[in-house]
Amino acid sequence: MYETRVLRRSRHTRMIGGVVGGFAEYLGMDPTLARVLYVLLSVCSAAFPGMLVYVICWLIIPEG
Repeated sequence: MYETRVLRRSRHTRMIGGVVGGFAEYLGMDPTLARVLYVLLSVCSAAFPGMLVYVICWLIIPEG
């Protein structure tokens, strides 16, 4: 059968709120690589949108 994946904030691979760790678990990738990519994307977009998106995701995505 099909396995349904649900996006949740990570409890195990969290640094601050578990948002990027949750995305890494959802996508099946290394959490450290996901954090590096997130930081690079945030810096390239002048950092503010990246922080804003993180906070919004922290409030919206339920904890796993």
